[in-house]
Amino acid sequence: MIAANVVMAGYHAMIPRLCPEMPSDQRKALSNAQRAPLVYTNVLIRNWESFAKLGLRYAYCPGSYHHNVTLDFPVSLGEYQCPKSPEEPMILHLTRVPIQPGLSARGQFAAGMRELLTTPFETFERNIRDQLSRMLGGAGFDPARDIAGITVNRWPHGYAYGYDPETDRIAFSPARWPVQRRHWLKARKSFGNISIAGTDAASNAMTESAIEEAHRAVNELVNKA
Repeated sequence: MIAANVVMAGYHAMIPRLCPEMPSDQRKALSNAQRAPLVYTNVLIRNWESFAKLGLRYAYCPGSYHHNVTLDFPVSLGEYQCPKSPEEPMILHLTRVPIQPGLSARGQFAAGMRELLTTPFETFERNIRDQLSRMLGGAGFDPARDIAGITVNRWPHGYAYGYDPETDRIAFSPARWPVQRRHWLKARKSFGNISIAGTDAASNAMTESAIEEAHRAVNELVNKA
């Protein structure tokens, strides 16, 4: 069976290679989609007494390998109950955005992507143990004793953002972005029987944006029928 219409919701920068027949201005707009490298690290600790002693739940760590450390959200579902006592095990959530200052905005993201592809797990582990030791050691935390497990989630092509090559700026807040520089609006215009969706179409990587763009793209096809 051959489909009469298509919703394309992949990485926008790939679409010009898949659809070279598109107008050049739309292909250029699509190529301005930018993905930011991102690392979400989870660390299982045997207890969170050190956090309780310090009165700490969230730490912002400028200049450190991971730029923030936080206790996991207290979510209980059915029989699963979140930790309530500092003597219980706890998941820590650490975030790292690998960039290289001094380069262009797009160059920094590209450098971060390369870093995530080449950094061994041992480098993450060493930095995690060092950072938590310096943060929590004064409250009795011992990384050799208290860390039970580490999971590193690397996203070389993480969050989706619009990019303006003329100003070398990233559209982190798309609603406040100048309308004439919202390249993703031109990029997501339907082309023939192809309707374009995905988070790149909104310069917003949140789930609700993916749903909203899918709704818009499907309605475009329905309205053409």
